[in-house]
Amino acid sequence: MANRHLARSVVLQTLFEWDTTHAEDSATKEILARNVDEFGGEDTDKAFMEQLLDGVIAKRADLDLVIEKAAPDWPLAKIAPVDRNILRIGLFELLFADRTQVPAKVAINEAIELAKIFGGDSSGRFINGVLGAVYKEMGEPGKDEHGKKERVRREDLPMEKLGGAIIYAKHEGQYYLALVHDVFGHWTLSKGHIEKDPTPQAGVTRVVKEELGLSCTVGEKVGENEYIASHPEKGKVRKHVYFFLVEAPFEQLELKKSGGLDDAKWFRLPDILDLNFYDDMLPIVTAGVQVLLDHASQNR
Repeated sequence: MANRHLARSVVLQTLFEWDTTHAEDSATKEILARNVDEFGGEDTDKAFMEQLLDGVIAKRADLDLVIEKAAPDWPLAKIAPVDRNILRIGLFELLFADRTQVPAKVAINEAIELAKIFGGDSSGRFINGVLGAVYKEMGEPGKDEHGKKERVRREDLPMEKLGGAIIYAKHEGQYYLALVHDVFGHWTLSKGHIEKDPTPQAGVTRVVKEELGLSCTVGEKVGENEYIASHPEKGKVRKHVYFFLVEAPFEQLELKKSGGLDDAKWFRLPDILDLNFYDDMLPIVTAGVQVLLDHASQNR
């Protein structure tokens, strides 16, 4: 477990005890010290934990107000204590932390990971929804960050290779695309790391099976794109994605909820026009659909 992620876990356990025992705010330092001794390990970032804990306690009223506005159907007292305090941590880092140290997407993804480990079956989706709604209200800061804010040249950053899939199926005479939905409110394409696979096609086949439970046949490559991402441990990395047209049976999608994904659905081709895509995804999806339609026309 990464050092910062472990630190957040210890802070969460501290907040949970403070919340459920109705302890005084002044008692949090003692609770934290006990939890660090029990769960922290030798390389725990104690300064980070103290800063995060103090920040959440100091901003609790503001954080709780944001939770109430972002989840109006869930009164604060009815939210499970674990989920309530994961939201407090995630919102504090999203709204008040130094964004150069904790980018918005890192704050959200870290909260999702806490929910997967400590929450219930529906915790991840709930945390996704609340933090995603707040992120959208903030104007999605950092979504397109690259270029002028980078301190090193793009070509000098470490590169990761990913494979993406424009998954299609033919059902009752119509073409459908399988898309995934992320915590930031966008529909996008299934993708994953392929560095260790023998070929990009083999990697895409594996990714689709693992992420959506579909067996597929990988066809031609329809495009590539590259973007800069912030990794909680590695810092900034280049992610280069190869996109392929992929045929799959029209079966129920079984989404593996990880990496900030919260939904997956089949869409008829005409219906994808109204979906919220990332700007850099539109050319890829358009190119894949055009290839698909060209093949259909040739086969008539």
